[in-house]
Formats: sequence, C-alpha cells, structure tokens
Amino acid sequence: MELEQLRIFLAVAEEKSFTRGAKKLFISHSTTSRAISALEEELGTPLLRRGNRVLGLTEAGELLCCEGRELLRQAEELKTRVSEK
Repeated sequence: MELEQLRIFLAVAEEKSFTRGAKKLFISHSTTSRAISALEEELGTPLLRRGNRVLGLTEAGELLCCEGRELLRQAEELKTRVSEK
C-alpha cells in the first residue's frame, strides 16, 4: 500500500464520489479509479460499495478510512521531524 493510494482512497471516501475525490486532489478520474482498484486488489477485499448514485464504504473500507487518516497524519509528522534535522 502506497501513501498516495491511501490519500486517493480517503479523498473518494470523504467526497463519496470518484469525480469529486479526483477534483479535490487535482488528478484525473481514471487515475483515481486505477489507484483504488489497485489498493483493493492488493488488500484482497472491496473497500467501496458502488451503487447507481451512492458510493459507500464496506466494513474494510470503514476500517481503512479510520486507521488511514491516522497513518497519513503520522507520516506527515515524521516527514516534518526528519526534515528539521
């Protein structure tokens, strides 16, 4: 799992939309879709429930969303601490 994939997943989860998540990160819809598909394949489980109009999280997606935010926060904190040395 790459941090960029996690950032993309979190943007889509927060926006409840591939399109709005992509716009939020200034990337293409196809890049967003590929990143989440690769993440789901790597983890071996669906993270999103894709409906006609509604995008929801699976149980695994909920877990990744909660824990993923903390992981990104820690990564940013570590980056800051290291760059200050």
